[in-house]
Amino acid sequence: MDIKLDKKNSIEGSIKINLKASDYQPKVDEKIKEYARKANIKGFRQGKVPAGVISKMYGKSIKVEEINHMLSHALSDYIKDNDIQILGEPIPDLDRIKDIDWENQSEFDFEYSIGIVDEFSYDLTAKNKVKRLLINPDAKTEKSTLEDIQKKYGKVANPEQSEAGDALYGTFKLDDIENDALIEMNDIEKKSQKIFAGAKEGSEITFDLKIVEDELAIARYFKVTPEEAKTIKGKVSLTVKNINRNVPSELDQELFDKVFGKDTVKTATEFKAKIKSTVQENYGRESDLLLDRDIKDALVAKTKIKTPDDFLKRWLLLSNKGKITESDIEKDYEQYLKDLKWSLISNDIFKKQEIKVENDDVIAEARKQIIGQLGGPAVADVYKDQLEGIVQNFLKADKGKNYMNIFNQIKDRRILDVIKEKISITDKKVNLDEFKKLAEA
Repeated sequence: MDIKLDKKNSIEGSIKINLKASDYQPKVDEKIKEYARKANIKGFRQGKVPAGVISKMYGKSIKVEEINHMLSHALSDYIKDNDIQILGEPIPDLDRIKDIDWENQSEFDFEYSIGIVDEFSYDLTAKNKVKRLLINPDAKTEKSTLEDIQKKYGKVANPEQSEAGDALYGTFKLDDIENDALIEMNDIEKKSQKIFAGAKEGSEITFDLKIVEDELAIARYFKVTPEEAKTIKGKVSLTVKNINRNVPSELDQELFDKVFGKDTVKTATEFKAKIKSTVQENYGRESDLLLDRDIKDALVAKTKIKTPDDFLKRWLLLSNKGKITESDIEKDYEQYLKDLKWSLISNDIFKKQEIKVENDDVIAEARKQIIGQLGGPAVADVYKDQLEGIVQNFLKADKGKNYMNIFNQIKDRRILDVIKEKISITDKKVNLDEFKKLAEA
């Protein structure tokens, strides 16, 4: 076998492979003998089928299979052994393959186009400057957060008479359609919600469906599909059977334990202080997420990396055959290129800065995320005996993809931590509205 790299330039090239009969024929002969031992062909005893018969019947397909197997390994081994940094995957010359005479040809030439990672350098010094936007939370935000928490952990009461914001359960009637369901006030346009106040059990409320802003709600009222709901129009009669009111939780130990875990805080003053710090932490996370995005954007924008764009577009089309079109690629190519360049830069930093991610790190992060999904430490206490099993099952699920997702999250975070230590980051305080505007830019 003869294999060599033919570089067109620093970012494009081809790998050429020449195969002679002496390279593949011994494996083909061995495979034919194996078929002969196992074949069950009429007129021959099993295991006694002559190799010549197998060769005549299956020789071509065995030859193609063995050559393809050999090519695949030879190509990947050559790239690995010669430390060729490629982009995407090698693309075979299909025209050359199409002209092969598999029956009579004994020597074969194959060619694979490749995209090559060009040399590049990036600036990880204080000369590289990025701004961090810090959100300054006000008293109004802290108050609304506290109210939201009290509502979230509140209880449902059933008062005799409805007030603004209450949900009503009853029988909906429109022509010959009738169904029992719940109407919530966030289904209804704000200016019309007042018509549902003052209702009691047995009250009949008539309203036009055009005041319902959510089509899925209409589907729920009449137990129909969303498509069918679009055709339902007119005035509805609702006979009230029950009134549901969300009563905000009291600032008591039960609420404190539900939100932050048993006995973490013990007074309303401590609870409010913890809420305030949590709001600041949440805003801090928002600031950190935006900073991470801006760091990536800045490094990508300031780092010159040549890319084989024609090759990459061709590879994207072939590797996603039937899923995307050329116009899809053109539309999304800039974002793809941005992501690719960040991947090249971050992987280079990971390698050169000798950043590590251990198995214990992955398990600890998975545990933390699962506790969050369960509803926080207080809820997680209920599952403490099963928690480690839940974590392990999660990491093994989907053929280990969850494990790799967590691994890559930690890897990305540690790469960014290293960058933050080396570049210059200046803080700028902004209010929430300013932050949202800048974050959407």
